This record gives sequence, C-alpha cells and structure tokens, in this order.
Amino acid sequence: MKVLVCISNVPDTTTKVTFTENNTKFNTQGVQFIINPYDELALTKALELTEKVGGTVTAINVGLADAEPSIRKALAIGAHDAVRVNAEPVDAFFVASEIANYAKSESFDLILTGRESIDYNGGLVAGLLAEMLNMPSVNVVTAIDVNGDIVSLERDIDGGREKLECKLPLVASAQKELTEPRIPNMRGIMAARTKPLKVVEASSAQANSQTLNFELPAAKGACKLISVEEAGTLIQLLHTEAKVI
Repeated sequence: MKVLVCISNVPDTTTKVTFTENNTKFNTQGVQFIINPYDELALTKALELTEKVGGTVTAINVGLADAEPSIRKALAIGAHDAVRVNAEPVDAFFVASEIANYAKSESFDLILTGRESIDYNGGLVAGLLAEMLNMPSVNVVTAIDVNGDIVSLERDIDGGREKLECKLPLVASAQKELTEPRIPNMRGIMAARTKPLKVVEASSAQANSQTLNFELPAAKGACKLISVEEAGTLIQLLHTEAKVI
C-alpha cells in the first residue's frame, strides 16, 4: 500500500505573533517552526498501517527550503521518502492543487492529512484534494484500519460517533484521538540524513485568495472582582458594561 501524508510547516504554539510590511505578512523572525501536530498524527497512523499490511509512506510538503527541517523530522519519525514542492504555500487551494498534481502521477492508495493546520485553521486541504483527485474523503477521523481494499473509519459527529467503510483510494484527515505521535529516536534521525527528499517545481496552479492584512485580537481587559455579597452589582455590570445579559 502506498500512503501519501501531507505535512505543513507551522509556527510552534508558543510563538508570539507579530506582523510586518504594514500588517500584511507574518513575522517569522525568531520563530520556531514545527510539523503541524495533526499532520504528525496522520504520519504516525500511516506508519502503523504500513507496518501492519506492508507498503511505503511518502511525506509531501508545499513550501520553500526553510521547511526542510520539518520534512527531515518526518523522515526521522519513519517516512520512507519525502517530496517538497518548491513554492510558498499561498492558500489551501494552491496547496491542494500542487499536492494533487504530484499525486496523480504516483497512484497512492491512501492520502492522509491533518484535520487542519494550527496556524490558519482552515481545514480545507483534505476536501479540496479529494475533489481534485476524484476520491472519496472522510474528515476528522479518530480511527482507521485497512483490510484489503476496504478502509474502516470512525469519526465524531454531533451527538455520537459514526462508523464508515470506504474503498481505496481514499483521502482522510486526522483528528486528535487517531493515535499518539511518535518521537524520532537516534536511529531514525541518522537514517533520515540518507533518505530521499525530492524537490519538484510548482505547476501553474493559482491561488484563489489573497491576504489583505492581519489583525491581532483586542487585548484582554482588566478583571473586576465582585464580592459574593454584591450579586446585584455583578448583574448590573453584566448588563451595562459586559452587555452579555
């Protein structure tokens, strides 16, 4: 079984967010980038599946050369090889188009993504990719197993959990409960240095959106403490100041 895992290079969650160029670009100065955590879950599950049924795992990233440390980490975790599409990931449509363009020539059985990236939280790539490749897609899966060409999946829905069966090929996105991420060991780190990382040039795909500017959320206001004996004051403030009741 050939599995393709889509990897995003995202800022660490402890990053202090600032912008440059009149608030039109994210300031990357001093920022530590990591593999998107949901994508790490997808990668780990891909490795678990291929260890069970046989096959290979390819990691793919749409990004510039500064994303290669994250791609090498994916190789250290266990991916057999990796591909970097040499282009800035402008928006979800562009990223999905570039991944689909590569995937069409490789006949992957299963394509896994994270449910969303933790920087923009769009959650669009999996569905777009499935449409472009004419494959079924199942979003935010919490369990996945493969038996022959049949994939059994579970995902949370409003009020319960849904169980599905689909035929390969398939696109699915990973949710938190899918598995536990693997930590690369020394052997994996050393092996990653010699594993193939193929760089391909971008196709003629065009982005469908443009970022005009970024804005930080308003700073948190001061906290007012009201004693338990002054419930009336609390109610008045919720009416007049907070305006939530």
